[in-house]
Amino acid sequence: MEQPSQDYKLIFEKEGVYLHTNAKRSNQDTTIPGFIRIVERGGQPALEWSPLEDEGRSAPAVLYTKKDGEGGEEDTKFDPGYEPDWAVISTVKKDREHVPVRDSGQWSFSLPLSELYSLRRARFSLGRNFLVLTSRGGHPLPALHFHRGGTRELLRALQRYIILDQSPVDGRLFLAYPHDSGALSQSFDKLQLLDDGGSDLVSRFIQDPYATTFGGFSKVTNFFKAALKPPDSTIYSRTQDPSLPPQPDEEPGFELITCGVELGPRPDIMRGQPLDKWEEFLDPEGRVQNPERIKELVFRGGIKPSLRKEVWKFLLGFYPWNSTTKEREDILRVKTDEYFRMKVQWKSVSEEQEMRNSLLRGYRSLIERDVSRTDRHNTFFSGNDNPGLTLLHDVLMTYCMYNFDLGYVQGMSDLLSPLLFVTQNEVESFWCLTGFMELVHQNFEESQEAMKQQLLQLSILLKALDPELCDFLDSQDSGSLCFCFRWLLIWFKREFSFEDILVMWEVLWSRLPCDNFHLLIACSILESQRGELIGSDHDFNTILKHINELTMKLDLQSILCGAEAIYLQLIQCKELPVKVQRVLGLYIPSTSEDDSPDSQASETQRILGQSQAGAASCDSARGPTYP
Repeated sequence: MEQPSQDYKLIFEKEGVYLHTNAKRSNQDTTIPGFIRIVERGGQPALEWSPLEDEGRSAPAVLYTKKDGEGGEEDTKFDPGYEPDWAVISTVKKDREHVPVRDSGQWSFSLPLSELYSLRRARFSLGRNFLVLTSRGGHPLPALHFHRGGTRELLRALQRYIILDQSPVDGRLFLAYPHDSGALSQSFDKLQLLDDGGSDLVSRFIQDPYATTFGGFSKVTNFFKAALKPPDSTIYSRTQDPSLPPQPDEEPGFELITCGVELGPRPDIMRGQPLDKWEEFLDPEGRVQNPERIKELVFRGGIKPSLRKEVWKFLLGFYPWNSTTKEREDILRVKTDEYFRMKVQWKSVSEEQEMRNSLLRGYRSLIERDVSRTDRHNTFFSGNDNPGLTLLHDVLMTYCMYNFDLGYVQGMSDLLSPLLFVTQNEVESFWCLTGFMELVHQNFEESQEAMKQQLLQLSILLKALDPELCDFLDSQDSGSLCFCFRWLLIWFKREFSFEDILVMWEVLWSRLPCDNFHLLIACSILESQRGELIGSDHDFNTILKHINELTMKLDLQSILCGAEAIYLQLIQCKELPVKVQRVLGLYIPSTSEDDSPDSQASETQRILGQSQAGAASCDSARGPTYP
């Protein structure tokens, strides 16, 4: 090793700390042993990691930049071994004049402790302890795996320079604060509660949505706790006192932080038969007499194929549930006229006009490209010069006239094709599409805020259901669940067969049993793959590959049973976290007992008929049915 300079001081060192690189290149190791150190350079403390093989070898050191990027410049040659959207390090900083940094290898990093934003530690039963550190610029370091222990000693050494304050939301997450007696004098502006804008928020969310979100909720609480709590406060006593005995299942000298809720047993669920009668629900004038009962039957078993064309128009809002037969005839006539007026708008645009309308030209190009590859295996859209393809194209172009601000975004053709297949009608499929888009249009907005929110909500649910699975995904840089993006964007359209999607969508359109039931479906899929994921040596790349290869291999009925069972398990929890209640639409702030979340959950249980004594569990090979 090189000789330390005069202004270099080693404070802490631990060997056997591994970095999992998940490198793209096959000739690189994906697990690299190394040292973790706390050092002082020029009086400034920093946390450093370097590979074992790099001891004594010189190479540029990688530094995590400040949020404002002061003094830093991008090095386009740096390759962290990840796909661009998943890069752990976004910029490379040159050595600061006042804080020289020891040269080390490509995978090394040096993070000034003043730049440490949060620390999350976890331990799952089938793996070792690991830490995930996030800088104030929103960049998480790769998960550090302590194969030989030492996490508690590292935390104790860190507390010489910073305060690690436990988040009130998650016992595994700690926010870092300087030892600053004047902290209380900081203004709320400096807390930066609302500064997560632009690309920084996207980067932070993709890399570590957990710390980003929970850290934000904890800022005010921890601001006052850090300022007012004495150094010997009990929140730190266990970490600082080495005389306290470790728990039985801890590594020596490691405090195991447990998180999650105590959930009861997951009930067995069986699916019902499809809705196969329609006329009996209509009064003499054609009004639907019991729409809630119809929705319940649809949720339980879907719809008989011959009835879909009619029932879907009610589920998607084309016809009001209380409309008469005569009123529906009037609605169809008005909607038909409106549709063709919009269609004429784009049909009448000449080639010369379109050449001066780049937006319309762009929409048309995207639509033509996507139509040519949407569900071509289905006979309704197969072959060349198929009239079904023409209808698909025309409806999507007309939607651009209906909603020009949104226009056309890739994936919308996937939403339309089942509607067109079932209705076999251009006008009806268009208005059903507008109803469907009312539910999911935010998925296609350029900001992607809705998609980020759904991924966060999915993370909240999964952490309540299976913290161990979440810990494993976190340890493999997959905790953001971005591999579920396509599932949520187009409601699992490409994960199941065409016929299965018809059933799944009508189940979701029933809006039972709760808000965001599609997120519980995602949880059900992930839990069905739990053994395959945790019980193997998957890394980020192979996790992504495995999820993508689930296409057409999932059993719909089992997944739906699992999703409903998860819902029932959650609402039966007496101390369900408010965040989970909000995701499921159960949380209603009120002092009235009748409006409490528990009573809301009980009412939903009653509607769905939860007392199913002797219900059979789902069979993994085929969908369950009622006796």
